[in-house]
Amino acid sequence: MNADFPRILTLLRKERGISQKQAASQLGISQALLSHYEKGIRECGLDFLVRTADFYGVSCDYLLGRSPERTGAKLTVEDIPEGDQGKENTLRGSILPTLNKKLLFNAMNIVFDLLQTINDKRLTAELSSFLSLAVYRAFRVVYGINPKNEQTLFKVAPAMAQAKAIAAMIVCEATAAGIAGEVRSSSPAVVEKLYITNETLSRDYPQFTSSLLNLIKNSENAVSRS
Repeated sequence: MNADFPRILTLLRKERGISQKQAASQLGISQALLSHYEKGIRECGLDFLVRTADFYGVSCDYLLGRSPERTGAKLTVEDIPEGDQGKENTLRGSILPTLNKKLLFNAMNIVFDLLQTINDKRLTAELSSFLSLAVYRAFRVVYGINPKNEQTLFKVAPAMAQAKAIAAMIVCEATAAGIAGEVRSSSPAVVEKLYITNETLSRDYPQFTSSLLNLIKNSENAVSRS
């Protein structure tokens, strides 16, 4: 059974703001059967898959989690906007580093714009530290490939660096989650501004949404494998 279909089916219904009963009526099935589909208890047939895709205006590939794009389009390097990049930011050669760099760069545009909306210096600082630590860890892995590279570039010894960085990231994430909870309870206006759907992302970030959705898909695939 496709693991993504129940989740996406439920997400599309909730994004449209309709009940299971309303959706089932429109799709020509019983509410009980739709409930089974959304819970992953039963697997639907091809006819229902196509009918659902037409009803929500998405592709079958999107419904099945094969593409993060509602149209089912596959992202290529050429499809991703460059953003603000100078000569030193241009990657040459292999497609994979270029693709992933663009995905990360564009997704970060959305994250930091949302942080601008929240306007909490503490949250921005914690999440910036979290992301900086991820880059730090990645750089140390690459730097360590050549044994001639001087480890005196770093203050933390190689044997301890990754473990300490992971611990610091966990602290940053936990602190950020606590701050986010404070924002949620004390700033209803900000919470309302942060109502996010695929439609609002595409509307507010037409250049960058594809990158973020692909990054989410790639990350969740990696999480599922671990």
